Amino acid sequence: MELTKNIFFNTDKLTPNSKVKISYTGKFFQDNSEDVYIHYGFGNSWENLTDVKMEKSDLGFQIEIDLLDNDSLCFCLKNGNDEWDNNDGQNYVFPIEHVETDLIVVPEDSFAMTSPRRLRKSYILTKKIKIAIYKVLRFLPKLVSGNYKKKPEGEN
Repeated sequence: MELTKNIFFNTDKLTPNSKVKISYTGKFFQDNSEDVYIHYGFGNSWENLTDVKMEKSDLGFQIEIDLLDNDSLCFCLKNGNDEWDNNDGQNYVFPIEHVETDLIVVPEDSFAMTSPRRLRKSYILTKKIKIAIYKVLRFLPKLVSGNYKKKPEGEN
C-alpha cells in the first residue's frame, strides 16, 4: 500500500501492537545512498523515539518495526551524509487505526452446541443421487465399449 509518494507499507491499515514493513524508494534510494536511517516515534510528541538503519534491497530501503498502541506513526529519514528527507518539513505521519470492538456482540452460548443436529433428509438424498450419478458415469463407458465383464458367479 502506498500512502505517500515513495513510502510503502506491507499492509492496508496500521494497527496497534502489530508489525509493519516499511519500504522507502525516495531521493536517498534514487541517489544510491549506501546507508539510510529511519528516525521514528509515536504520537504528536514522538514518544519512544528510535533510530534504526534500514536494509537496502532492489525494492528500496526496508525495515520492519513494531507499532505501539498510539494514534499515529511519525518518521523521517536521513542518509550517511546527515541529509534529511522529512517530507518538505512536514515529516511522514500516518494514522494508527484502532479496531472498534464495542459494536460486536457475541452471545455467550453462540459457540456451545446445545443438542446434536441431524442432517436434513434432502441433504442425505442429494448425496445418494450424486453417488448414483458418479457410478453410472464411471461404469457406463466400460459397458458401452465392452471392456466391462461380469465375474463368473463362483469367483470372488
